[in-house]
Amino acid sequence: MAHKIVVGNEKGGAGKSTVSMHVATALARIGHSVGVVDLDLRQKTFGRYMHNRTSHMAEAGLSLPTPLYHDLPATEGEEEAKIHGALAALEPVCEFVLIDCPGSHTKLSQIAHSLADTLVTPLNDSFVDFDLLAHIDTEGDRITGPSVYSEMVWAARQARALGGGKPIDWVVLRNRVGAQQMVNKMKMEQAVQKLSKRIGFRVAPGFSERVVFRELFPRGLTLLDLRDAGVRQLNMSNIAARQELRELIKALNLPGVTVNF
Repeated sequence: MAHKIVVGNEKGGAGKSTVSMHVATALARIGHSVGVVDLDLRQKTFGRYMHNRTSHMAEAGLSLPTPLYHDLPATEGEEEAKIHGALAALEPVCEFVLIDCPGSHTKLSQIAHSLADTLVTPLNDSFVDFDLLAHIDTEGDRITGPSVYSEMVWAARQARALGGGKPIDWVVLRNRVGAQQMVNKMKMEQAVQKLSKRIGFRVAPGFSERVVFRELFPRGLTLLDLRDAGVRQLNMSNIAARQELRELIKALNLPGVTVNF
């Protein structure tokens, strides 16, 4: 059985597709066989990222470590058949299958969460996004209760336990963090840490807000591809971003993965 990594939350703009692409290609570059699926059948941002990568490699004559992408039909209905069909195609040839979920609640996303071995939830560093996980008082100091997404993850964990599966390892990333130290940023850090103990997730470092991520998308490249793509000398921002990716892969603690980049 492949280890299934599900990247999801129910809010767009948190950097899910960027995280998905970098985690999947990092694992491929380390030497693991990786399959990927995009469950956002409308926007297909992750699917576009993969398409851009394939097209750019062909045009530039590059051969880069690349995950195996399984495209899902955009038709409505038969959600369970779609996701289990994708897994049936990928699991026999992949050590890891990464599933990128849409920024909304869908049946496909709900099924994927129940199948996750590792669940990765990127979270923008703001209380607007924190509300996805839990409700908080007007001062931003006291958690008043879980939110809809946390309840959905709880239901997925219960379903997995009833099916005799291993517990879901839930990892929340504080993503797109700004460089400035602000009161709001400190309150966010305290709130996330407090909530992690209350509802049972681990906190891991995500990516800082950087222009390079927007520049990589049209060519389907990641931070680890820059030298192969002809960048002779990385700038300080690129080096710092690579370190963030290294720390993220370590923090996920995936089975059999040794970070060597």
